[in-house]
Amino acid sequence: MTSTSPDRVPAAVVWDEALLKYEFSRAHPMAPVRLDLTHRLAEALGLMDREGLRIIRPEVASDELLASVHDPAYVRAVRSVSSGEVEHRRDMGLGSDDNPVFPHMHEAAARILGGSVAAAEAIWAGEVRHAVNIAGGLHHAARGQASGFCVYNDCAAAIQRLLDLGAERVAYVDLDAHHGDGVESMFWHDPRVLTISVHETGISLFPGTGFANDVGGPNAQGTAVNVAVPPGTGDSGFLRAVHAVVPQLLRVFAPDALVTQHGCDGHREDPLTNLTMSVEGQRQLALDAADWAADFAHDRWLATGGGGYSPFSVVPRTWSHLLAVATGRPVRTDAEIPEAWRRYAARAAGLDLSQTREQGGIPHLMSDGVDVWWRSWEVGYDPSDAIDQTIMATRKAVFPYHGLDPWFD
Repeated sequence: MTSTSPDRVPAAVVWDEALLKYEFSRAHPMAPVRLDLTHRLAEALGLMDREGLRIIRPEVASDELLASVHDPAYVRAVRSVSSGEVEHRRDMGLGSDDNPVFPHMHEAAARILGGSVAAAEAIWAGEVRHAVNIAGGLHHAARGQASGFCVYNDCAAAIQRLLDLGAERVAYVDLDAHHGDGVESMFWHDPRVLTISVHETGISLFPGTGFANDVGGPNAQGTAVNVAVPPGTGDSGFLRAVHAVVPQLLRVFAPDALVTQHGCDGHREDPLTNLTMSVEGQRQLALDAADWAADFAHDRWLATGGGGYSPFSVVPRTWSHLLAVATGRPVRTDAEIPEAWRRYAARAAGLDLSQTREQGGIPHLMSDGVDVWWRSWEVGYDPSDAIDQTIMATRKAVFPYHGLDPWFD
């Protein structure tokens, strides 16, 4: 393990405008305007000018680096569709409705992966404590398959790089509305990696996986953890589920580093999911992740973006809060959004600034005006509550592998 240096730069952000080239089509939900607006809002709020902040300019990952988590044949297939050599490889998810082929797909996806790996390297080297790649979080990509808007799996590559550099244990916590199936599958048999995904149940949402009894391979049982919350779950239910499972497991697993995925598609305005969270609820998850890193992972924390398909309202505010938390000074929820950014966002969205939030207009504040609260697990288990039922299913399936009591710990 590396030693902690008190004078190291506190945080890094992965950013380059080249990241905006990850664009399937103008009509695709995974629109790069999400990243552009987030970066511009972070700049407008002064987050990118914070003292000591390091900017990591991501490079296109080499084939050798991609092969740490992806089959070489798959990487060759991505290259072939990117160059136009072949039209599609639907057997590998390339050219599907979710993952249409676009020019330079390989380079765009490999740059995102390269950014997350570079961030992981900086954390492990002790150059920074925290790092954020809002373009990352492409958690559905499998070893030989594109899936769910994800071509290369940057989260898995960052985890693998940490292991290769000497980490004995790495924890991954996925807070996207969708199950983090790609990362889980890549480390299904590896007891050194704890993957925890809290997501809307696969009964109602893509990819249809991630249930309580999915606990890892024969030699890694208990290191895959899934909390599948019901449709309609909001802040209080999601946060109760997170706090009833995540910190307990991180405490006993004692990771050398923490990687988190902060897809904000669990927001009530998101068009692709059925959860009802607020910006405040998702800001709380960023604060929680910072606490977990400090308490359980030697303050080594890599945070990524992920899903989130309300690009003019939800994504920029939520991920700006994430950047603020990771760089050490959270933005208040009652902070006003700079007018210059609101004008830019309105033009990008084709909206009139006079439109109210109820009319779908650009927000004025860094919040939804919600008071965030949740019942802690210590209050007790309610067998008639759907959230508690799914929490208990996960705790019963996983906690005994870690020497924990499903009812009381």
